[in-house]
Amino acid sequence: MTTPETELKALMLASQSGDAAAHRRLLERLSRHLRAYYKRKLASFGKGATEAEDLVQEALLAIHIQRHSYDPAELLTPWVHAIARYKLIDFLRRSRTSRADVPIDEADDIMANDDHVATENSYDIRRLIEKLPRNMQYAIGAVKLEGLSVAEAARRYRLSEPAIKVSIHRGLKALADLIAKEVKS
Repeated sequence: MTTPETELKALMLASQSGDAAAHRRLLERLSRHLRAYYKRKLASFGKGATEAEDLVQEALLAIHIQRHSYDPAELLTPWVHAIARYKLIDFLRRSRTSRADVPIDEADDIMANDDHVATENSYDIRRLIEKLPRNMQYAIGAVKLEGLSVAEAARRYRLSEPAIKVSIHRGLKALADLIAKEVKS
């Protein structure tokens, strides 16, 4: 009998070997797990499905970019959980969630320095972002890469806050599509 860990690990190994179909299945399977994880975690902070979906897309993008760093000798789910947790911590830091709102066992992690993203991966992300329409580039760059709030990004680019949110949401989906196309080729 196979376990979810075994199935996901097999998909990851096939993905690392260049199997685009396995990579798509891996991301689809992980997206369901990540969505449930983020909805559960964000509910305790009064955040909703939109923020959860954005985090799912961010985590999937990081998994795609970092897949070369996964060590096949290790379990996959703790590796995925670490990425998901870092994305959650980054989101909470960006949204300026009060330290009082954070469960005590996670408070230090949220305020810790974020040094888990390798420099070479930021080039890949920026290269992909450059393929997006300008408003999506501005919104994702300001909020997701620079850490500005939605309100700050809206003021900077003279757009409405809803326009920034929609641009981020659509931009993250478009990035996921670009990644899928790159994996196929």
